[in-house]
Amino acid sequence: MQMSKNIIAFQGVAGAHSDLACRKAYPYMNTLACLTFEAVFEAVETGAAELGMIPIENSYAGRVAEVHNILAETQLHIVAEHFQRVEHHLLAPKSATLQTIKEVRSHQMALMQCKKNIAKLKLEAKPAENTAIAAKLVAEWNDPTRAAIGSELAAEIYGLQILQRHMEDAPTNMTVFIVIGKEPIEPKDEENTITTLLVTIRNMPAALYKSLGGFATNNVNLVKLESYIPGGKSDNADFFISFQGHPKQRNVQYALEELGFFTRKVKLLGVYAADPERFRK
Repeated sequence: MQMSKNIIAFQGVAGAHSDLACRKAYPYMNTLACLTFEAVFEAVETGAAELGMIPIENSYAGRVAEVHNILAETQLHIVAEHFQRVEHHLLAPKSATLQTIKEVRSHQMALMQCKKNIAKLKLEAKPAENTAIAAKLVAEWNDPTRAAIGSELAAEIYGLQILQRHMEDAPTNMTVFIVIGKEPIEPKDEENTITTLLVTIRNMPAALYKSLGGFATNNVNLVKLESYIPGGKSDNADFFISFQGHPKQRNVQYALEELGFFTRKVKLLGVYAADPERFRK
């Protein structure tokens, strides 16, 4: 199957925050909505999409665990990362005002992230499957007593007005996305490169501690270390490791050599350019 150029797949429906992230990071590409994370990977694998964008963690909610299960099995490559600030807005029909709104719908996590502002407006919070579907329902109902919490893109797509911007309680709410593709993309700047590995540690005392020692002694900055238990077997934990640097760099090579002494398997998931937001102070 010939690859569909200029198409990037995401999980969700039109107007979701993942849709918005795709458009922000790749404004020249068309977005393809997929029902599941697995479907996003499949779209890239079959060529229905050139790229896929997947959330892996949120500064408020933590990591997206189910994505790690798929990454462990896929042959696709992480080719980029994107940091997207989460901006939740109060969306309502054109006839509504802050005085007419009685209830608000959104994804449960979005409702939690806006809990204080929802309370201030004295609204009844009701969960929906996701933020974009909540916006779609509110548009269909066209009821001035009902509103949704969603993105500016959702307001545009479903013809809603934004009654109040920035409903999120934490202004630093950020979601980190990875971009997947069939072929790796060589980063231009080795210093601002992120390398991500899936590592199986040897079954020996202090194996994890010893395997990470090479990163410390060779001045390689670890940016992520997460455990992963394949098949739910607690005695066989693997680890996702992300660090700043390129495998071509001498200090990184030394660190990886030491890592190899204490691991049974190392899978390279991606070598890609860091989002500038990662190192912004």
